[in-house]
Amino acid sequence: MILNSLSLCYHNKLILAPMVRVGTLPMRLLALDYGADIVYCEELIDLKMIQCKRVVNEVLSTVDFVAPDDRVVFRTCEREQNRVVFQMGTSDAERALAVARLVENDVAGIDVNMGCPKEYSTKGGMGAALLSDPDKIEKILSTLVKGIRRPVTCKIRILPSLEDTLSLVKRIERTGIAAIAVHGRKREERPQHPVSCEVIKAIADTLSIPVIANGGSHDHIQRYSDIEDFRQATAASSVMVARAAMWNPSIFLKEGLRPLEEVMQKYIRYAVQYDNHYTNTKYCLCQMLREQLESPQGRLLHAAQSSREICEAFGLGAFYEETTQELDAQRAKLSARTSEETGEPAEDTSGVIKMAVKFDRRAYPAQIPPKMCLLEWCRREKLAQPVYETVQRPLDRLFSSIVTVAEQKYQSTLWDKSKKLAEQAAAIVCLRSQGLPEGRLGEESPSLHKRKREAPDQDPGGPRAQELAQPGELCKKPFVALGSGEESPLEGW
Repeated sequence: MILNSLSLCYHNKLILAPMVRVGTLPMRLLALDYGADIVYCEELIDLKMIQCKRVVNEVLSTVDFVAPDDRVVFRTCEREQNRVVFQMGTSDAERALAVARLVENDVAGIDVNMGCPKEYSTKGGMGAALLSDPDKIEKILSTLVKGIRRPVTCKIRILPSLEDTLSLVKRIERTGIAAIAVHGRKREERPQHPVSCEVIKAIADTLSIPVIANGGSHDHIQRYSDIEDFRQATAASSVMVARAAMWNPSIFLKEGLRPLEEVMQKYIRYAVQYDNHYTNTKYCLCQMLREQLESPQGRLLHAAQSSREICEAFGLGAFYEETTQELDAQRAKLSARTSEETGEPAEDTSGVIKMAVKFDRRAYPAQIPPKMCLLEWCRREKLAQPVYETVQRPLDRLFSSIVTVAEQKYQSTLWDKSKKLAEQAAAIVCLRSQGLPEGRLGEESPSLHKRKREAPDQDPGGPRAQELAQPGELCKKPFVALGSGEESPLEGW
């Protein structure tokens, strides 16, 4: 559905701020559940987005923007289409326009980040670096306003002097943007510095477009009523909340904050339903737990190495199993339908021994996975080496593998996220069918331990399989637990 460019109103709104690693789909949906009117995605860099391909994901009912390495850079869904703003990092008007045109039919608005003070943004001329180049700001915003059908906004920080700040925002307003978000701190200031409500108020008094106040989480916003107090203190049209919403997204709920355990479980459910990569899920949950990271539950979360383990830490193991089974069934149904629609004959799988199994790394020693167990058995029995035939399904980019041993084929009916995982699952089917040890932890297999272990690079099913990016993965950096007064990697948005 094509949205009218005037459909997104920035007056009197509660807004989830763009936050790196936090503003992914599960958090945005959760914020909407709790009362946010508009949600911003995390800043996404134009150079990365311009390489992406738009893919309709029928399994998840989402629209995915997928990089050449099959990593999902941006994922959205119909539920948020009228209320999600796509924020980009850019320093070039033409690239910005290309990205905006790529996503504009799937979002409600486009925003340009002009406030991030971090080096990785400013060294590319993006973020707060733009504040010292008003000509470039004007060109980028004017190009977007003229070139797309969605409302265009930007997010800035204040300049060293009030006079310079007001001069800049008046020039920005003349480009025709729909609203401007103002983080009430200077480029070099951090959360521990007081937010300048009086400067935001001066901007609001000067401009005729909506001004969105941001930066109040540290000093002002602890509960829902504080949001309105901050809005009045700044005379802004709307308020954008970052850290307070990251700590507990129910900050937007008029009835008051919900218990953190309830909020976290709701977040996890969205993360599983929308195939959010577990490292991102874990990071966001750690930010919610904060001082409780050393609690028993915090320690379980810290140790979790998969979405399944995260769910188990929060008593959602059964939900995880049920949801993943439903998604697998949906993938199989869509795959069968696709074969019928294209008129392609279904693969002849007669004689293939099948089981519904998946390879769970936690259950096997790192250097002795099922593939190695099967290879050792074939050598011992003087059989030909196992042959794996692996295919990727275009519909959802999942993999399935058939292994042939002694002229018999074996296959798992469950599709996997990587070629290596699919091959391990096929090996498990073969081993179980023959009643052979598959190398599970605690399982005796003396002959395997007598052989010299191969180096990881020589083992086709070794631990390097863990390095393959999975759908929804946005960052592989380890999470950082933030203490009081410490600088957040998201600060500046």
